Amino acid sequence: MNHLLIKSLTVSACAMLLFTRCKKVLEEEPRSTYTPDFFKTEKGVLGGITSQYAHLRLIYGQPYYYNTLETGTDEYTYASSADQNFKDVDLSGVGNLTAASSRSDALWGTAFSNINTASGIIENGGAVPTISAALLAEARFFRAFDYFLLVQTFGGVPLDLGAGELKFNISASRKSVRNTVPEVYTKAVFPDLLQAINDLPDAPRVTGGVTKNVARLYLAKAYLTYGWWLQNPNNIPTYPAANRTDPDNHDAAWYFQKAYDIAVQGISNPGSYGLESTFYDVHVGGNDRGKEEMLYADHTQDNEFYNGACLSCFDSESGNGRNGATWMVTFNYTGIRSAPNPTGDGAGVSPVQREAAQSLGRPYTRMCPTIGAITNTFAEKTLDSRYDGTFTTVFRGNWPKGGTTNATLYNANDMPVTPGQPILSFLNDESLTPGITYPSGASFPGKSSNAIGAGVLPGRADFVISPRGISRIVFPNLWKIGEYRTDNGTGLGQPNATSTRPFKIAKFSEFYFIAAEAAVKGATPVAGKSARELINVIRARAGKWKFSNKDNAAFVADNSAAMTAATPAVIDIPYILAERSREYFGEGMRWFDLVRTQTWSDIAGTYDICAATYGSHTPQTVTRTIDKKYYLRPIPQAQLDGMDATADEKAAYQNPGYQ
Repeated sequence: MNHLLIKSLTVSACAMLLFTRCKKVLEEEPRSTYTPDFFKTEKGVLGGITSQYAHLRLIYGQPYYYNTLETGTDEYTYASSADQNFKDVDLSGVGNLTAASSRSDALWGTAFSNINTASGIIENGGAVPTISAALLAEARFFRAFDYFLLVQTFGGVPLDLGAGELKFNISASRKSVRNTVPEVYTKAVFPDLLQAINDLPDAPRVTGGVTKNVARLYLAKAYLTYGWWLQNPNNIPTYPAANRTDPDNHDAAWYFQKAYDIAVQGISNPGSYGLESTFYDVHVGGNDRGKEEMLYADHTQDNEFYNGACLSCFDSESGNGRNGATWMVTFNYTGIRSAPNPTGDGAGVSPVQREAAQSLGRPYTRMCPTIGAITNTFAEKTLDSRYDGTFTTVFRGNWPKGGTTNATLYNANDMPVTPGQPILSFLNDESLTPGITYPSGASFPGKSSNAIGAGVLPGRADFVISPRGISRIVFPNLWKIGEYRTDNGTGLGQPNATSTRPFKIAKFSEFYFIAAEAAVKGATPVAGKSARELINVIRARAGKWKFSNKDNAAFVADNSAAMTAATPAVIDIPYILAERSREYFGEGMRWFDLVRTQTWSDIAGTYDICAATYGSHTPQTVTRTIDKKYYLRPIPQAQLDGMDATADEKAAYQNPGYQ
């Protein structure tokens, strides 16, 4: 076992503030090492539990791990500035996913470190008179949470970190044995979550703290995932080798029914959670700790220490829990140019400058949405608010905030634009495409405006790109996770610091999807909660508008009746997966969804995108080679290098196909 496991008791407890709206918050002094004696004190247990929340920041928002959950799916591919971190995982012939290159290593070390801390709390905290079963249940939840992530990603993983199965390890060990998938679920994930449901409170102990319903959500999801694993409809191999049988003698149907029952219980007993009124409310900055959010990796602009990163600096994208994910899916809109002269010439001016705003932020151009995501997943853009509430599709002039004094600039068709007006628009559909004139390169001859190869439509001052014209270099940004700050003043703010927004991990809405999927898989529904009825709760909400991001204006509409009427009479797995993508696009769920349902190669085996050059608007069809081995990520090379084992033993430890 390498140092990522053998030193798993060494956890940074750099504090995680579960931020405010109530006075109860988690506060902690940094500590580097945890021991059994430390966990036999109230301070030790509380410090260890705080670190459980803190460790979420090392996983969620970490841009290279985020990449592994999105790139290579039907949602995202690599963009023009991508390095091998992104190309390797796309599986499209431009890289090679190996034990050394896989960025799932960000999960491996962090999760095992936290698991060991949780075990220390569970084993020793009960001896402290002031520590309740509810507090220990928080540690049980996080131990199950991490094992669930690991088993979905790597297959069977070690339950013994050097001191025995699920025991707190304080002695360095360079040996490691992987347990099977059924053992991880039935010995670690399910028991801890069941105990957590029993002992956790209905209302959170602190803002953002875990509750009975958070544990219900993960137990329902784990039951659903394990049911698929037992069923194995497409004969995906598992590792370590194990029969697709359950040690508790339940079949897949039993687990689908349990997933349904627990999800419905979660819906019926919401506690402090619930659905927001509109999809826009779920994602608008300032509501990151709203009632729909059940778990998140917290950040804040109010305190640099609790943010886990600088607040006003030119920061790096990752490390120490920084939230740099949104940078990866932001194209370099600062390359757009408008002309200072009505003749369209003169030194080009940057009309859309880098700003710490939800629609903008720091551009890295590492990941771009596929054309199919825009045209197929979000085919409906008028009734359904989720496309508008997911992407930035209109880039508006903000040049005075950067000190440029021109009152007017000249844009497409040499037409004048003023601050706040559209400079670049991604069109909703192809209806206007026949009228678009694109330049052969970045700009039209003799013009200093454009500079990114966008097109023009007669009578419009904004440059335009149709859905089938998006490319690896110019594409809509992911608005829903974009930067949000309230300290910008009248300027551009701090767009070069990593995001101070919490990264959302789990939402109340997922109860509806889990129950619907389980019902499609054969679970017997209760009255009023068939698969179609459950999905229609989500679709009805999607039809309700309060604000249009595209128009940057209030827009009130209720299309819920039309949305629910358009739902198919019979719901199937492909439809649920499409709805999940519309609801959770770009949130780091897609790879798990496609792997769980064993539909990855069918859904994401090809995609369309235009080339990584300005002026390219001819889609290319790209084929991915998604072999069955890729349904498991490789064990990180650092783990193998640290093990006291022969070459053959290390090869046997690694997942097949990655040796």
